[in-house]
Amino acid sequence: MKDFSNLINAIEITNKTTAKIDAIIHYFKVAADKDKLWLIALFTGKRPSRPVKSSLMKTWCIELAQIPEWLFLESYSTVGDLGETLALLLPNPTKSIEKPLHVWMQELIAVKQKSDTEKKDYVLASWNSLDTQQRLIFNKLIGGSFRIGVSKKTLVNALAKLSGIEANQLMHSIMGNWSVDSISFNDLLEGKHINYDKSKPYPFCLAYALEKELVDLGNPKDWQIEYKWDGIRGQIIKRKNEVFIWSRGEELVTSQFPELVEAVSKFKDDFVIDGEILAIKDSAVLLFNDLQKRLNRKNVTKKLLEDIPVGLYVYDLLEINTIDVRNKSMSYRRTQLEKVFQRNTSEVFALSQIINFKEWEELHNIRDNTRNVNAEGLMLKKKNAIYHVGRKKGDWWKWKVEPLTIDVVMIYAQKGSGRRSSKYTDYTFAVKNDDKLVTVAKAYSGLTDKEITEISRWVNQNAIEKFGPVRTVKPELVFEIAFEGIALSRRHKSGVALRFPRIKRWRKDKTVNDIDTIDSVKALITNL
Repeated sequence: MKDFSNLINAIEITNKTTAKIDAIIHYFKVAADKDKLWLIALFTGKRPSRPVKSSLMKTWCIELAQIPEWLFLESYSTVGDLGETLALLLPNPTKSIEKPLHVWMQELIAVKQKSDTEKKDYVLASWNSLDTQQRLIFNKLIGGSFRIGVSKKTLVNALAKLSGIEANQLMHSIMGNWSVDSISFNDLLEGKHINYDKSKPYPFCLAYALEKELVDLGNPKDWQIEYKWDGIRGQIIKRKNEVFIWSRGEELVTSQFPELVEAVSKFKDDFVIDGEILAIKDSAVLLFNDLQKRLNRKNVTKKLLEDIPVGLYVYDLLEINTIDVRNKSMSYRRTQLEKVFQRNTSEVFALSQIINFKEWEELHNIRDNTRNVNAEGLMLKKKNAIYHVGRKKGDWWKWKVEPLTIDVVMIYAQKGSGRRSSKYTDYTFAVKNDDKLVTVAKAYSGLTDKEITEISRWVNQNAIEKFGPVRTVKPELVFEIAFEGIALSRRHKSGVALRFPRIKRWRKDKTVNDIDTIDSVKALITNL
């Protein structure tokens, strides 16, 4: 636990990815194999279910600390994290015990089946043998999430640097079907439980945002124009009768899209294709808000498959029947891709539409109307370009439609985490609904450090209610927020959901009387 605690502390005190990777590598060098496996499991979501209710831990802490409940709640609202609040309020330990991480995990798995009395005895004994930092980790192991700025990709990069094994292979390996009790650390890294050669993806070719005038791109005949769809970019791999789906985030997401796997399994060719996974129903692309309901699910129900079917709009061909064609021109790859779809038909796969145009000026109107088909702009691809690794200026451009904007008023504020834990950085915004206000979005990006400091000072002076770490404030500060899309939503009190909301600017020139109404916000949907 001491080594694991030191690792968490080292990660939390830095925002530099290289420093986090070095800390993880150091842990892998000093920890036991079982502890290494549990680290990977915890950081990738392969954690056991909660063994002890947080309400019980709160009650036990209040008893041990001999404080009233209101003081606990006030402490919690200041700290903003339950596990850390518990660790700080508990009396100093009278014992010291050192057990490795895997032993703690085995005990927590076993204690889940115990009575509440037995759980209390175990938790109190553990608290009494750990220092404050280790108690925090122990509390997180019970039920909290490790939101410490370590993504799966960062973990994989650390493992790659440690082992010398290719990052994509490691991603496939740790996202595969394995358990701590059924594999060794070295076998996990080497992928003994997978066949990586069949699933190996290629690095994605990426685009820069358009930063020049269209006329400066040269002859329009040299360019292929497509819609920029708002879904999940993915590579579909079919090799030797096996199918794999990789997201652009280098995650293996095959199990999330069974209809794609079923369809591509029937194709005669082996290939690697690049495209956009979208929610598609009755030949129409749905909003990303709909697709989100399909993401990160362990089990995709029959009802979900029927309500939100997915499909793939295919952009590019990277490999055909074991032949790598990435160094061929875009025109060549497109021709070969069309031949693949002449030999193989599917209701859930479609070639990305090429937009016909003669003059650059025609594209302005087409781009401005891309939201009508639930796209977010246009892609401009040079016909003679190869499929690059990563970004290369000049060959692929993305030309997104201008974001939508509305004026809103802040009604709630919450402090950030880490280095921003002393300032209010997370805000909830509302619009008018008759003579009331209704929440419409949350946002935390778009302001300068100076503005955040000024707003935090204002929140401290104008907070009117407390709900844990959240402060209700006077509805006086008006902001313009931007977002990529909007959809009707039953899950939100306002009846709408915004896509990627962020603060565009603080409107000090406006008052709450100038903000949008819920009707004007919903009108954006009908006007798209």
